[in-house]
Amino acid sequence: MSLPDRLAWPNRFASLGPEFFTELPAQGLPEPHWVAHSPVCAALLGWPAGWTAQPDALAVFAGNATWPGMRPLASAYSGHQFGVWAGQLGDGRALWLGEVDTPHGPQELQLKGGGLTPYSRRGDGRAVLRSSIREFLCSEAMAALGVPTTRALCITGSRLPVMRETVETAAIVTRVAPSFLRFGHFEHFAHHGRPDALRALAEWFIAHHAPDCADAPEPAVALLRKVALQTADLMAHWQAVGFCHGVMNTDNMSLLGLTLDYGPFGFMDGFDPMHVCNHSDDRGRYAYARQPSVAFWNLHALAQALLPLLDGEPEAAGERLLDAVEAYRERFAQQMLGRLRAKLGLEGEQAGDQALADDFLKLMAASRADFTQSWRRLSRALADPEPLRDLFIDRAALDAWLARWHARVTPGAEARMRAVNPAVVLRNHLAEGAIRAAQQGDFGEIERLRDVLARPFDEPLLPSDAALPPDWAATLEVSCSS
Repeated sequence: MSLPDRLAWPNRFASLGPEFFTELPAQGLPEPHWVAHSPVCAALLGWPAGWTAQPDALAVFAGNATWPGMRPLASAYSGHQFGVWAGQLGDGRALWLGEVDTPHGPQELQLKGGGLTPYSRRGDGRAVLRSSIREFLCSEAMAALGVPTTRALCITGSRLPVMRETVETAAIVTRVAPSFLRFGHFEHFAHHGRPDALRALAEWFIAHHAPDCADAPEPAVALLRKVALQTADLMAHWQAVGFCHGVMNTDNMSLLGLTLDYGPFGFMDGFDPMHVCNHSDDRGRYAYARQPSVAFWNLHALAQALLPLLDGEPEAAGERLLDAVEAYRERFAQQMLGRLRAKLGLEGEQAGDQALADDFLKLMAASRADFTQSWRRLSRALADPEPLRDLFIDRAALDAWLARWHARVTPGAEARMRAVNPAVVLRNHLAEGAIRAAQQGDFGEIERLRDVLARPFDEPLLPSDAALPPDWAATLEVSCSS
């Protein structure tokens, strides 16, 4: 029996009804070809290694066909973009193929770049090869780092021209997640005065993705608290690996605490707390240091959307929701300090640990020391501090800090630190190298880099994969079209 015939598609989201989505087929890619695929993501689905050779696989993931049980649809949501209410948004270039049963529970499959939908607004519904490669590589890289994220199964490409800043070629990346629901799904129905649909969505989400909230005195408050805690965990992960999302709009915030919608992201090179990775973000709203506070702001927007679900006086109900959001603060601080302790190789808890971590970050910022390399070289600094010292301008200040650190660390710190401080992250220049090769028809670098990023804590075979960025990388810019 072929893979398509073995798959079961429960498609639970489709049970909500047509006010939550529009069913429509994808606008497929002409003359498609495979660009890349992820064996690790396929294994998550329980699919065999040779799944790309299955009947119609290329046609399905290029949007030209469906397997039995798939039910393509685009969902409706709204949201705040750069802090401003943007009204109705929705899946403007994403198409939900369906939800498939896997050994790890139901997983949704989604085509990104599958053509126009009723929610495309002024867009063309397409994705380009450049942005698809970036999302594919980063999704799988983040998963290997242990950061909660949507996954990427494959990329299909075509010679179909797509206009961005210049003419590029079209591609589709297939994304995988337990759910693609966002804060903006709740905002949509709250804003349009649809408490019935809002309640149906909340009950559906709790039943399928947060059953522990179902028996709470106020399930909506319990749900908000759960989302706040998951979001705090995610922000601590991002900050600890130097990841900048670039466009933390409420419609890009996952209700499951997953990294969602890879666009103008970037991993920090030289450490600047106010680094802005999105060239379109001219006010720096989504700077690295502001990401935790932006997530907190977004949670308040979600709380406002959930308010119609609570009984009693609106003011008192609002206070209960705000109390749930406040759980974020303590959780983030706790998780962030825990991750910093791990990165420093510290065991146990001491009162001076926060100051020790903060002072190292201040030294890094003063020298614009490379984020990833500073932590990785610190992992070897007990035996040989010179490679670390080479990254810093004020070496005397670093030496004084190292003396404090030496007094705090315990035996075995080096091995512990190398297990949490990666050697390799998806720097922009690495992604750019894979993109430029792919644009010339060579997709080998994508899969080579995919395999390197799957083992981020190992020293790579090519030292250049873990090296400081070349000078030309400083000229790279990413924007919302990325």
